[in-house]
Amino acid sequence: MLAIIGGTGLTQLDNLNITRRLIVRTPYGEPSQPLIFGEIAGREVIFLARHGNGHTIPPHAVNYRANISALHLQGVTEIAAVATVGGIHADLVPGMIAMPHQIIDYTHGRNNTFYDGIDLPVKHVDFTEPYCPNLRKKWEQAALALGEPLVNYGVYAAMQGPRLETAAEINRLERDGATMVGMTGMPEAVLARELGISYATICPVANHAAGRGDSLHAIQYEELVDNLNRTMERVRNLIAQLVKQTDAEHQ
Repeated sequence: MLAIIGGTGLTQLDNLNITRRLIVRTPYGEPSQPLIFGEIAGREVIFLARHGNGHTIPPHAVNYRANISALHLQGVTEIAAVATVGGIHADLVPGMIAMPHQIIDYTHGRNNTFYDGIDLPVKHVDFTEPYCPNLRKKWEQAALALGEPLVNYGVYAAMQGPRLETAAEINRLERDGATMVGMTGMPEAVLARELGISYATICPVANHAAGRGDSLHAIQYEELVDNLNRTMERVRNLIAQLVKQTDAEHQ
């Protein structure tokens, strides 16, 4: 089964025909919201808003383990995630959609493994390639089918949040090789890997990162929201196309 995790700007799917909601309790607590079951293009999927239905959970307080565990308990084998970012690289201007191939994790204090020696014995998982290549290919094919420009590379810098970054911090991230910056990419990706779930994310660019472009002196939050609202309809279309392709593969 395919699950979709929505981030900032995607707390609900307008093109999802909802069939039921399910409260799931896991060994790690409750997920951000009840899981929403529904159909897109006639195929059942599960939707989960990472920050909760009202976008009330900040990035550092999301119960990532409960979210991924809840989806795993429902038989999810693929997670198509959406995570809003600020663009560091010159190609990543507001309104673009990017699909990172690598992550640098700058977060701290988050429960970032199921194998903590308490619930499960310590286990080291390979994370050389953090995103599933097969699912990345499906995202790419969905974009091609729609004629949607997609920057299909990039390095996602996962920051602690919830504040936005300083210009000096963005300069540091760029020196480290990051091309985009967000707050929720980790530990979501590695937790999915630990449970054997295919995971890949697309990243709508909401704004230039601090010190870049029209964010040279400040990030205008109102413009950020406007950019997201305009981009999310294209994201929903991409999700629908991804579901159609995945459904065709199983027929």
